[in-house]
Amino acid sequence: MARFRPAYLLVLGAAALMAGDYDALLGAMKKAWPDVSTLAVVCDAGQSKTELAAFTGAAGGMKVIVVDVKGPQDMGKAIGTLAGRKPDAVVLLAGDRVAGDGSSAASFLIQRMAALKIPTAATTEAGVKQGAALGIGPGTGGKLMSNAKVAAVAGVTVPAGATAL
Repeated sequence: MARFRPAYLLVLGAAALMAGDYDALLGAMKKAWPDVSTLAVVCDAGQSKTELAAFTGAAGGMKVIVVDVKGPQDMGKAIGTLAGRKPDAVVLLAGDRVAGDGSSAASFLIQRMAALKIPTAATTEAGVKQGAALGIGPGTGGKLMSNAKVAAVAGVTVPAGATAL
């Protein structure tokens, strides 16, 4: 019989809670942008393992492209990779140390993706203020938010009922 250590159970519980964070976001994305089937995440994959696992688990049958970056100096290469792969949307991992919400790397990513007509989504209000076209999750108080200006640049519709920032 397998024996679980309390720390392992804590990690499993945290992953389940984070998956719920992404369920709301992915549900809102599917409703607002029904043609979205390929998502991308730019993050330090090694440092964001738990959150990345929660996100990919919540993505269900969607294809997920993970672009691993170790610092802001890698963002140019990440943009090049995404420009070549053409995901339908990019999702910010809020706690990522490189490209998480509020970081200069996330601002750079959001701007470049919008110019390529690829919208960005986030789970925090900070991500939406920064330019994510859509946001919902614990960092928005559960409210659906949108950045209409960036959504227009990215060529996507603002979700019905979203609070505009």
